[in-house]
Amino acid sequence: MISIAILGHGVVGSGVAEVLDHNAKGIAAKAGDSIRVKRILDLRSFPDLPYADTFTTDFNDILEDDEIRIVVETMGGLHPAYDFVKASLLAGKSVVTSNKELVAAKGDELLAIAKENNLNFLFEASVGGGIPILRPLDQCLAANEVFEVAGILNGTTNFMLTKMIREGMSFDSALALAQKLGYAERDPSADVEGHDACRKICILASLAFGKHVYPNEVHTEGITDLTEEDVKYAAACGGVIKLVGRATRVEDGHLFCQVSPMILPKDNLLADVNDVFNAVMVRGDSVGDVVFVGRGAGKLPTASAVVADVIDEVKHLHARKYLFWEGNEPGHVRDHRLAPARLLLRFACEEDAKALVQIGQVFGDVRMISIPDAPNNEVAFISPSMPEYLLEEKIASFTGMTLVRRLRMY
Repeated sequence: MISIAILGHGVVGSGVAEVLDHNAKGIAAKAGDSIRVKRILDLRSFPDLPYADTFTTDFNDILEDDEIRIVVETMGGLHPAYDFVKASLLAGKSVVTSNKELVAAKGDELLAIAKENNLNFLFEASVGGGIPILRPLDQCLAANEVFEVAGILNGTTNFMLTKMIREGMSFDSALALAQKLGYAERDPSADVEGHDACRKICILASLAFGKHVYPNEVHTEGITDLTEEDVKYAAACGGVIKLVGRATRVEDGHLFCQVSPMILPKDNLLADVNDVFNAVMVRGDSVGDVVFVGRGAGKLPTASAVVADVIDEVKHLHARKYLFWEGNEPGHVRDHRLAPARLLLRFACEEDAKALVQIGQVFGDVRMISIPDAPNNEVAFISPSMPEYLLEEKIASFTGMTLVRRLRMY
């Protein structure tokens, strides 16, 4: 019998305990040994639970218990999760986590400690909840040279955008509905400002390309400024707006990484991923485009991924799994403004005719975009592809025109 501990008894932690109990027989057969939850760390008490005697408020009860071989961290946030995970690894315990913030910020350090101590640090549930993506990316697609990873990485914003697209909802109405249904937190900033998606693309890029990508290196925009008019213009372009996390490797091995609303053409494999579903697209030289789709959050889907990692660690108690990436180096992630981009640009102008002449002079031939109920004296067009800093310079050169919105085209 293998003893484990769970840090945190919230949505995910309680789900892990539930899955381990409910599926104990099948899990034992797959792991090659039975698994017992010996300790659960939480400041709260749960006297009515059948495993109430496992709870402790003192992390040292776990750290100093040599019977506990695996620690499952489901607390979230950086502190004290980072301190507890690092201490567990240094004490000779393998770790499983669902904590995307922890892996995005400290993954390289914790992987190095695990490697040095012949332990495992696994985190399948940190990206996409129950969607299996990290293991396939690391193992099943290992024969490929991956040159792009992109995805719809946040179910809350995808639900909101689906409502804005299909039902013409405003941002505020879509957010209120998401909160009512439990998809969005009372403070939704991590979702709607793109920080959650940023952490996930950091993890995906680190694994796909072998060097750590930190959140502060990823240009991040959210969906808070999007309007019904933006949705209509996207449709007029033949696409839909999605919040996309994207990491692309260029020929010299450097990366461009960003999170932002993008207009996806309707034939893009991510364009039809709607509601609370997440999707990750991996583009490889041999396999082409592969997409993983599923519910990206939720108690039992996320717990399922956590328990799968626990099973893996039980099977590899005396051997390391090969999931690993190196530390970062300066300049590995380049300024996103150096990457080629095409933008849908909307301008308010004093005179349409003069604006069109100016657009032609600055950009040459462009595709003009219109919607039936466009505001008066507004022009919109899709720019040619060029480095984003050049696009910004050209936009700044206009006179008598005020930029209303810029949206990236995928």
